[in-house]
Amino acid sequence: MRNVLWRAALAGALVCGIGLLPWLTRTDPALTVLKARAQDRDPDPAVLAAIRDQLGLHDGPSVLLGRWFGGLARGDAGRSWISGAEAGPAVLQALGASLLLMSVALLVACCTATAVCARTLYRGGRTRPGSTASAMLATLPEFLTASVLATVVGVQLGWLPALGWYGPHYTVLPALALGLPVGAVLGRLLDDQLPGAFAEPWARAAAARGLPRTRVARQAVRRCLPGLLPNTALFVVGMTGGAVAVEQIFDIPGLGRTTLQAALAQDLPVLQAGTLALLLLAALAAGAARLAVRLLIGPALRDAALPTPHRPEPPPRRTAPLLLGGALLAVLAAGLPRDPLALDTTARLRPPSGAHPFGTDALGRDLLARVAHGALDTLLLALAISAGTLLAGLLLGLLPRLSGPLVDTANAVPPVLAALLVTAVAGGGPATPALAVAAVAWAPLAAHTSALLRQERAALHLTATRALGAGRWYLLRHELLPAVVPPVTGHALLRLPGTALALAALGFLGLGAQPPSPEWGLLLAENQPYAERAPWAVLAPAAVLAVLGALAVTSAGALRHRRPARRTAEVPAPMGESVTS
Repeated sequence: MRNVLWRAALAGALVCGIGLLPWLTRTDPALTVLKARAQDRDPDPAVLAAIRDQLGLHDGPSVLLGRWFGGLARGDAGRSWISGAEAGPAVLQALGASLLLMSVALLVACCTATAVCARTLYRGGRTRPGSTASAMLATLPEFLTASVLATVVGVQLGWLPALGWYGPHYTVLPALALGLPVGAVLGRLLDDQLPGAFAEPWARAAAARGLPRTRVARQAVRRCLPGLLPNTALFVVGMTGGAVAVEQIFDIPGLGRTTLQAALAQDLPVLQAGTLALLLLAALAAGAARLAVRLLIGPALRDAALPTPHRPEPPPRRTAPLLLGGALLAVLAAGLPRDPLALDTTARLRPPSGAHPFGTDALGRDLLARVAHGALDTLLLALAISAGTLLAGLLLGLLPRLSGPLVDTANAVPPVLAALLVTAVAGGGPATPALAVAAVAWAPLAAHTSALLRQERAALHLTATRALGAGRWYLLRHELLPAVVPPVTGHALLRLPGTALALAALGFLGLGAQPPSPEWGLLLAENQPYAERAPWAVLAPAAVLAVLGALAVTSAGALRHRRPARRTAEVPAPMGESVTS
C-alpha cells in the first residue's frame, strides 16, 4: 500500500509540474497557443484576451489543475487548447500506434539480443563476452538509422513503405530503427551474465549427465533473465514515449510525437493526458516485470537458495581497447589543429581526400576538424554525466523500495519533456542539457542495481557468510558491492555514447549548443539531409561515435576483476527446479 501511495504522489507531482509549465517558464500561454493555431496571425491584445477567456487562463494554474483533475475523475481529460478536440481519445489513438510499433520493435530487439549472445550460448559460456560489433550496434543513433532505412530500403529500393501509418507492414522499418540498438544493449547485458550461469553447479552437473546443450542453454538464459527484466520494462516505456525522432521521420502519429508537439505548443490537456498514459504504462510494465521475476525464480529468492552467478574471470584482453583508444586519439590529433568553422563554399560536400580526410559538409567546412573539436566538450560532459548517473544509480539501487517508483516515473518522462521541465526550473544555459539528461539517465542503472542486488542477497554463499556472524556493512562492502558494481559500471559505459548524442540533440530545442557548434549530435542532424548525396558527411561522425561505444564496452571488460570461486555444499537447479525436468 505504501508503494502505491508513493507512486501516486510522484505521478501527481509530475502532472502538476506539467500543468505549471507555462508559468514556470514565464511565458504567455495565450501567445504560445496563438502561434500554434496560426503562425502568421499578429498577436493582437484583443485576440490574446479572447484566448485567455476561452481557456480560463485568468483563473490561474491552480484552478486549471483542479478542473483538469476533477474532469479526469469523471473520465474526461479535457480538450486540446490547439484543436479543440477531446484530449483522451487523441492520446489513446496515439498510444495504440506507439504500442503496435513498440511490440514489433521489442520482437526485433529480442532477435538482435539472441544474435549477440548466440556464440556464448553455443559454446556454453566458454567465451569472452563483449564483442566489438555489438557495442557499435548499441551506439547507432535511432534517427540516423531511421533516416538511412527510409532512404535506402524505402525510397531507393522500394521494398517497404517509408512514410505513413496505414497497416502493420508500415512498422517494419521504424521497428528496426528502434529495436536494433535496444537489442544490442540487452544482448550485451545478457552476454555478460551467461558465463556465470554456465559455471554454476547445476549447469556443470547437467553437462556431466549428458543433457542436451539446448536445454542447458535455455535454463542459463532463464537464470539470467531476472536481472534483465527490469531494464526490459524500462525499454518498453522508452520505445513507446521516447521514439520521437523515429516517429517524426516515418510520419507515425505515435504518443512520443504527440507529447512533443503538445509540449512545444504548451497544449497542457494533451500533454498531461499523454504523460499520465506513460506513467500508467510504466507502472504496468514494472508490475509485469516483477511478476515475471517471481515466476522465473520461484521459491529460491524467498528461501535464499540461489547459486551465485559469478565465477573467476580469465585475464581480459586489452588489445582491443588500446587499438580503439589509439584510433580515437589519432582522430583528435589530426583534427584539433584544423579550423572547424572555416567556410569554403567552393568545396561543398567534397568526398574524403588528402586535404579533407573525412570530407566536407554542406558549407565546405572540414568534417575532421569538426568531429575532433566536437569531441572535447561532448566527451568530457558525457563522461561527467555518466559518472554522476552511475553513482546515483548505485546509491538509489541499494534502496529499491524508495527508488522503484522513482525509476518508473523518471523513465516515463520523454527526454524532450524532461528538458523543458529542467529549463523551467533551472533556466536556460549551458548546464541545462546536462541536467535534463542526468535527470532520467540514472533510472536504468538503478533498476539494474536493484535487480542484481535482489539476486545476490538470495545467494547461498551470502546466507553462509551471514550465519558465520558477518554484519550488514561487511556483507555490503565485501559481498554485495563487488558483485553489483562491475556489471553496472559496464552498463553505464555502454550508455556513454548515447549520453553524448542526447546532449547534442537537445541543442535543437534551444536548450544547449547551437550551430555552428561542432557537437556530434548536431553534426549528424545537420548532415542528415545530405546522406544520399554525400554519405560520408554522416558516416564520419557516426563511425567515431561507434568507435567510442566499442571503446567504452571493451574498457569495461578490461577493468573486470577476478572474484574468488564460491563453494557450495549442494548442486541446486536453476530457479528451484530439477535439471532433469
